[in-house]
Amino acid sequence: MPEKLGAPELAVLMVLMLENRSVLNTELNDKVRLTKAGRVKLNKAGLIRTDENVKPMVHEITDEGITRCVDDLIEGELPPRTPSYARAGFALLRKLIKHHNARGTLVEVIRSRDLESLIRSVYEELAVEPQDWIRLARIRPRLNGAEKGEVDDALVKMMKTGTVHLAPESNTKVLTPDDHAAALRLGNEDLHLVAMEES
Repeated sequence: MPEKLGAPELAVLMVLMLENRSVLNTELNDKVRLTKAGRVKLNKAGLIRTDENVKPMVHEITDEGITRCVDDLIEGELPPRTPSYARAGFALLRKLIKHHNARGTLVEVIRSRDLESLIRSVYEELAVEPQDWIRLARIRPRLNGAEKGEVDDALVKMMKTGTVHLAPESNTKVLTPDDHAAALRLGNEDLHLVAMEES
């Protein structure tokens, strides 16, 4: 029988599932409070993974955590004294979840993210320092299977904001086949590197 979770732990699972990425402890605590006891409980149950070797620590939901979260959304009970409007919204949410779950599309819906925010979050995970130049060949494989043309369009749109910069690798001898395949073609130039200013 799965360990009983309180509302705070279930809220943590929900936030991490919706974020669909590694989340800094400080960022998580801006949305929902994760106590040390709650963190230990969720890690012990295999519902989240916490990297405590970095400061601040980083949390990520596991597949088991997503399953537990979805099960609770389908079968769980709302707390007593939940307002009627929240109950109605939850009933609608439960119906949508059951619909996608029956069709096998629920994980796709849960894991989907705005592509621009996903690109930015992958960049931030890979960058060692602000405005670090990162190879597109390192970013593309981590974009949940997004098509190259779709990613190229998103990058060009981001570049037009002035906070995202794309550039060619000046030393072409270091380019690998992966670099060539991942390059964004703009005009008559192949761009291999991206740098982003803080949003």
